Amino acid sequence: MHLHPQPQPIAASDDEILAALADIETPPLLVAVASLTGDLSILRDDLRPSASQSFDPTAGITPEQADTARRIAADALGRHRDAGNPSVTRPDPPTVRALLDFMAGTSIEDDYAELMTEELAIAGADHRAPDWTISDIGDATFRVAIVGAGMSGIAAAYRLGQAGVDTVILEKNADVGGTWLENRYPGCRVDVPNHFYSYSFAQTSEWPQYFSTQAVLLDYFRACADEFGIRGRVRFETEVLEAAWSDSDQRWEVTVRTADGATELILADALVSAVGQLNQPNLPDIPGRERFEGESFHSARWDASVDLAGKRVAIIGTGASAAQFIPAVAEQAAALTVLQRTPPWLLETPNYHDDLSGGARWLLDHVPEFANWDRVWIFWRSHEVLIPMATVDDAWDSTESVGLMNDLVRQMFTEYYRVQFPDPELFEKVLPRYPPFSKRFVRDNGIWARTFSRSNVTLDVGSIAAITPTGVAMADRTVHEVDVIIYGTGFKASNFLTPMTVRGRGGRDLHETWDGEARAYLGLTIPDFPNLFLMYGPNTNIVINGSIIYFSELEARYIVESARMLLKAGVRSMRVRPEIHDEYNRAVDAANTRMAWGAASVNTWYKNASGRVTQNWPFSLLEFWQRTRHPNPDDYILE
Repeated sequence: MHLHPQPQPIAASDDEILAALADIETPPLLVAVASLTGDLSILRDDLRPSASQSFDPTAGITPEQADTARRIAADALGRHRDAGNPSVTRPDPPTVRALLDFMAGTSIEDDYAELMTEELAIAGADHRAPDWTISDIGDATFRVAIVGAGMSGIAAAYRLGQAGVDTVILEKNADVGGTWLENRYPGCRVDVPNHFYSYSFAQTSEWPQYFSTQAVLLDYFRACADEFGIRGRVRFETEVLEAAWSDSDQRWEVTVRTADGATELILADALVSAVGQLNQPNLPDIPGRERFEGESFHSARWDASVDLAGKRVAIIGTGASAAQFIPAVAEQAAALTVLQRTPPWLLETPNYHDDLSGGARWLLDHVPEFANWDRVWIFWRSHEVLIPMATVDDAWDSTESVGLMNDLVRQMFTEYYRVQFPDPELFEKVLPRYPPFSKRFVRDNGIWARTFSRSNVTLDVGSIAAITPTGVAMADRTVHEVDVIIYGTGFKASNFLTPMTVRGRGGRDLHETWDGEARAYLGLTIPDFPNLFLMYGPNTNIVINGSIIYFSELEARYIVESARMLLKAGVRSMRVRPEIHDEYNRAVDAANTRMAWGAASVNTWYKNASGRVTQNWPFSLLEFWQRTRHPNPDDYILE
């Protein structure tokens, strides 16, 4: 996969250009073409999307308006062709602002404009790159150890490297990629559009599908690691066993186990945990699980050596991962029994498994920065407009929704179920009875209904009593005799930084400190654990309004700026003040109770064993951007 590919010259005829644009959304199309050609006259007021209808798939644009917009864009591309496909200089800030305002359908706030310009990264601009290097600070030295070479670890290593900071990445696996290396179950793919689920500083127009598969995503992260020179800084097959802060030396002492089984001590001035939240498989506590005599495994540790063809298979769980591999297993197994505790809400996504259309491929080849504009279009349409749909209304009296807007979403989704599941008995089994946004949506292009309509598939929504040596016994005394059990039961998401041991000032153990209640300031820093930074830490999961890569990029910037703050101040350590940490977490906890995922009683990985939401960010994307641009020295004790 190539990053920032060069555009191919346009040679197509007028009719061929217009045909290629037939299924392209017009707001990002018009601004991408205007940016390429420099012709802002095509941004007609009558073709603007409606800012008040961003949740509407059409954004308020009628079919007639869309046809007009595509003709105008095609004409502009034709003129660009006739002029010899000239190079266009990077749009200046006022032009970018005009393009953003048009696409948003309104004059956006200054902070949003700056944020969206960062996300846009037009013409290869990297607005989040550090504006300093360690050489600017005399003969200072600083070494950072990063645990994990997945999506977050790559982002942190890249940004620190840009600042000239010495980094070493400790990765337990034999390659980069993290979750996209480890999760290899059939059907595994991203559920965020690829133009958004990618780094702002590493855009590509070469995604083969709208929602790419695990193999393609792994290829992307490998390409990033190679192009940015990160692979050479990774110590593969190196597992972190313990990280301990030395009060006397003011540095981290990291004990690792290498590929040959030996242990080694690595010293670092700062430690970054980039291990994520979804890396420790959660096997359910079901009596008799160890007694099963057939093959069994968790989806995150998929055993490809097990041939499912002609087998009787049971799948426990119907969450996001299970929803992806259940259809694939149904095509192989002689008989498949799906054991469901809680049905997922399905988000209608007709193109979820689709290759890019020929027209979209043509556009990206010839106007590759359409990918950048499409990224910002996705960002804008999934931003804070969705938050009110998940916000609790105290006067609302229902267990199936938390407010009027939330209930409108529930009704809309329910109608999709009525169409997909005409069988009343199956409809009752699959329809959720909890508020939308309480759990992660599952994208669906109709495959869920097609799978459960198969003659070899059975959906059992009863309670599991035990695993027997030959199958699964239900509470109603039904017994499912099976040859293979696959657990699609998620991860131990609230067990942050496990299984490694982390000790802070005075030997304080992090897991004992948390005692099951993981908290961090901005999800990043913890009192009494100096120079420790978490990526994808507590309460930094995005539920409804963004891509986790967005948060990881902002966290990486915060870490780089923290290194600068330490070096410029001439101090060795920073640790967040307890009162700042505690006040922040009280605000996060209070805000999460005001959201559907905090108010609903449905089981969800968003909550820990005590029922507190340890995962989710309850505020706007803008607020996280504002709070993580630079560390505030007043928030920290610098020594």
